[in-house]
Amino acid sequence: MNQLSLFDSPEELPPQAASLAPKLRTLAARELFFGTSSWKYEGWLGSIYSPERYQTRGKLSMKKFESECLAEYARVFPVVGGDFSFYQFPSAGYWKSLFEGTPEGLRFGLKVPEEVTVPRWPRHARYGTRAGKPNEAFLDPKVFKELFARPLWKHRDRVAVLMFEFGTMAKSSMSGVDEFRERLGAFLDAMPPGFRYGVEIRNPEYLGEPYFETLRARNAAHVFNSWTRMPELIEQVDMPGSRTADFTVVRALLRHGQAYEDAVERYSPYRSVQSPVPAVREALRALAERAWEAAQPAFVFVNNRLEGNAPGTIEAVADALLD
Repeated sequence: MNQLSLFDSPEELPPQAASLAPKLRTLAARELFFGTSSWKYEGWLGSIYSPERYQTRGKLSMKKFESECLAEYARVFPVVGGDFSFYQFPSAGYWKSLFEGTPEGLRFGLKVPEEVTVPRWPRHARYGTRAGKPNEAFLDPKVFKELFARPLWKHRDRVAVLMFEFGTMAKSSMSGVDEFRERLGAFLDAMPPGFRYGVEIRNPEYLGEPYFETLRARNAAHVFNSWTRMPELIEQVDMPGSRTADFTVVRALLRHGQAYEDAVERYSPYRSVQSPVPAVREALRALAERAWEAAQPAFVFVNNRLEGNAPGTIEAVADALLD
């Protein structure tokens, strides 16, 4: 993955971007790829994004900003997380527009649609008549291949990893880890080659050798995730067998014990780091160093809601790695 073409000279970038870009260039050359969970943040204007790029008639155009800022994001970061694909099956036309509208060197960590990873639809108004009912497409390889992998196939070189996120599963939907790993294993066995696959779970009781072995046997990565009700990231790092693939995937989302809504209220609009989380930073550094020592790529995605400003968190970890 040659990322060097992504980065402009620091003099052409806003202040935070100018400081961060050369550091990420150095890490990318070592196959340590840092990016954020998404990219359309108005609070990054003036630090990561150049406000003048998105002016229309002398005013900031949010439509222009949201449609064009990913290209500027790619001047700094080598990878980006795509949460948008969790809620839909993007069309072939959407993928074409997305990839042709961004620099060729930018890679995407994409979440697979929940249509494949939700065993029972949540009781929420947005699910309409499906709310509360079993999902017949859960872990259905045919649905994944036809509706997601096939339209994406021609762009596979732009995909760093495809991530299957499984929310907390109640026993009424999944009896336990044995049923889950049996169904997950059969599903992964049917996956088309050509993509890296990662699995993110929100049931802490599933973490253990049987689950890890299910992934390891198929070279699928356990997605190390910092999230409110999962074990601390450093605890996952230290679990025997938790590195299950020849690549590493990390998602630093929330500090342990903090609710998503609380983080949004506290940190929006995400202009600066407000509450550093040293334990998560140390875990990110440790995971990156272990991947580096093993000569394997690592893809690290950081969310604004972890500390208040994902670029700032990333720069702190980059500084520790380059010290």
